[in-house]
Amino acid sequence: MSISSLDIRPVDLGTLGPAFEAALAALDRDRAVRRIWDRDWTVWKEEDREISNRLGWLDAPATARADAPDLQSFAASVRGVGFRRAVVLGMGGSSLAPEVFARLFRTAPGALEIEVLDTTEPGAVAAAGARLDPGTTLFLISSKSGTTAEAAALLSYFYDRARAVLGSGHAGGRFAAVTDPGTPLEALARDLGFRRVFHGRPDIGGRFSALSAFGLVPAALKGLDIDRLLAPARAMAEACRVLSAADNPGARLGAFLGAAAMAGRDKLVLALPPRLRPLGAWLEQLVAESTGKEGRGILPVIEDKPGTGGGPDRLLVEIGPAAGPSPRPARPGSDGPAAPSVRIAFEDPYDLAGHFFLWEFATAVAGRLMGINPFDQPDVESTKKKTRELLSRPAIAGPSGPGLGTGAAALRVVRPGRADKPEDALASFLAGRREGDYLAVLAFLPQRPSVDGLVAALAAGLRLKTGLPVTVGTGPRYLHSTGQLHKGDGNRGLFLILAASGLPATPIPAVPGIVRPAADFGALFAAQAEGDALALTEKGRRILMFEIGGPVEPALAALSSILA
Repeated sequence: MSISSLDIRPVDLGTLGPAFEAALAALDRDRAVRRIWDRDWTVWKEEDREISNRLGWLDAPATARADAPDLQSFAASVRGVGFRRAVVLGMGGSSLAPEVFARLFRTAPGALEIEVLDTTEPGAVAAAGARLDPGTTLFLISSKSGTTAEAAALLSYFYDRARAVLGSGHAGGRFAAVTDPGTPLEALARDLGFRRVFHGRPDIGGRFSALSAFGLVPAALKGLDIDRLLAPARAMAEACRVLSAADNPGARLGAFLGAAAMAGRDKLVLALPPRLRPLGAWLEQLVAESTGKEGRGILPVIEDKPGTGGGPDRLLVEIGPAAGPSPRPARPGSDGPAAPSVRIAFEDPYDLAGHFFLWEFATAVAGRLMGINPFDQPDVESTKKKTRELLSRPAIAGPSGPGLGTGAAALRVVRPGRADKPEDALASFLAGRREGDYLAVLAFLPQRPSVDGLVAALAAGLRLKTGLPVTVGTGPRYLHSTGQLHKGDGNRGLFLILAASGLPATPIPAVPGIVRPAADFGALFAAQAEGDALALTEKGRRILMFEIGGPVEPALAALSSILA
């Protein structure tokens, strides 16, 4: 890999220039780069809370190299006994890097196809259960804490299916785990006879774990050359050791992000070609969950190509081929001058790990400039707590208020608890927007292409109607990603929650030793939607929640028609 291909010197700073230069000078004055590499946690805070024990990612590109022979030996062994596919069952930091590897790289001849299942939507779980053959599928349970509710539910479901097909004595051999040492999952894996347990590093947080076992085990199973994969990360780590911030690619990118956020440019438009969209989801979690706290935050907004243009709250990072166009000026009709922008080249998929490390270092630097701890996630637990409370009750509250459409296409307002017509509720909700806001569409809906397309069309209509940046979060995945920023930033978001009711019954089987979060995936899915609505409300966020009580596609089309 050529380090120059990841240098961020070609920057159109625009009005951000003085703040960017001041940020670089501040980093040098405070010896920030040296102190980061010295594991000096006071770079971020005067109190060490989830900092000194979360800096292992700095040496992961070098230390992970020693694990490559074992990972590739394990991959060869499972191929040799007839496995053809591996399914990662996890959430957030445990699933997003594997998804990048799965979708960006071709599977090597004879290696396992990799897919990620990170949902509790009952239809998607049932469809995967019907499709996956326990005889040829390796289920990789991935959870840093070993207690992730979604992973526990998915493990219960697929272990029960494997047990029914293969018998209790053979079911465990279809499973492996990635978890930190000493977790409940490690003990459970031993009791159930898992084929293998891989240890994560306790000193690496989940969203910084791409170059640890959480990312590298799936990469090895797909047949990637692990040493070749890690080489660009080692090169980038060396480049990020340069003490002068102006000559350090990670420090420069971090200064760009941090200076922009502190100047009010807190919407990071990530322009990515379609093949790099999985990288966008990984970047979204890293940046949003790391920075969205203490009333501050950087919101990633993912686009296929530059187009958001100007606006006083935006900055642009374009990632793509080196020969592509430079960052573009504001499109006609956009407000203000072009957003400050940078282009980062991405050519060879094997450069991916270099990008991982670049953004990890930059995010840590941005956190320093923003005065926050980028390694904690103080608001993530709130939705989990509300979900548990809801599941302990006899039933989740049903819909209220008049519907939009008739019969099966009905769409009703659930929150904020007024008996408004959907069109009136939406108009009132959008009228509450303020300068500098964003709008997040949070979808707890069936996972199928027709639904995805209609949600995307709704988001586009909202973007045109309001002029705001619009993001789409798929529940419950976003709870482990942008969910922290939604509750921890400066109350910049409007949250449109779409929740389907009447989803198919998909029981979560009782398996000895596994703590089930709920008896049914439908109940868990509904509780997660309602739980996040309650958590957002408790934080004083502006929400509008619709329940769709019948076929989803007609209801989404009716909702979009309101915007016309």
